[in-house]
Amino acid sequence: MNIALFPDVTVNGEIIPQAVIAAEAQNHTAPKDKPGIAWRKAAQALAIRALLLQEARARGLVPDPEELAPGRVETEDEALIRALLDEALTIAPVTEEAIRAKWARDPGRYRSAPLWDVSHILCACDPRDEGESSMAGTRAQAILARLKGDAKGFATAARESDCGSKAAGGHLGQLGPGDTVPEFEAVLRGLSEGGMTPAPVMSRHGWHIIRLNATAQGQVLPYDTVRPKIAQALEKAGWARASRDFIEALAKTATITGASLAPI
Repeated sequence: MNIALFPDVTVNGEIIPQAVIAAEAQNHTAPKDKPGIAWRKAAQALAIRALLLQEARARGLVPDPEELAPGRVETEDEALIRALLDEALTIAPVTEEAIRAKWARDPGRYRSAPLWDVSHILCACDPRDEGESSMAGTRAQAILARLKGDAKGFATAARESDCGSKAAGGHLGQLGPGDTVPEFEAVLRGLSEGGMTPAPVMSRHGWHIIRLNATAQGQVLPYDTVRPKIAQALEKAGWARASRDFIEALAKTATITGASLAPI
């Protein structure tokens, strides 16, 4: 990224070095052909950070870093921003009425985890090895071509699988969310009951031909079970609104160049 193409960013006269913005840009997503979007996101994030730190120091706040996790302690800047938001934001308590109203809009969305009855055929390879991956992919394509979508022949074809499940016709049993690798689970979520992947699917283990034998939808959970989760979500939403309003108020009285605080 040619940082010379982007303007300097200043917040109330404080210059944010372009090298700092370039480093921050690595943490923001953008289309490959539009690196400027990542830059603008980074410039915005750092401008907001500068605004908050300036306000914290103007209020005379003193950082008191807390341990976030074993071996992970807040930086002084993170501690200052936390202290500022704790002091400046007033969040209205979430009421029982609001929680129940949120639940009542769609009780069916609050369910226990689904279960998928799954079979697969694995053509194992190291995805990082181009030659090995290509050979395994060709083998998987050949097996799939012989199946021609015929579910009845799946168990027979599974004898060629590189997974121990081949002894059970490729049957993996019932799987729930998190029981398999993310790339495998993502495919399961898109399959209809009785459906099979139209093309081999790559995971960190190799190429898979996946069949979803049956799906057991999660049961609708009672209100008392989901209430804490809804309350937490409403609290987070309230905090997000309050912090956004606070930042907008700071920005109205600030002089910012080279960055926009408008949504990107």
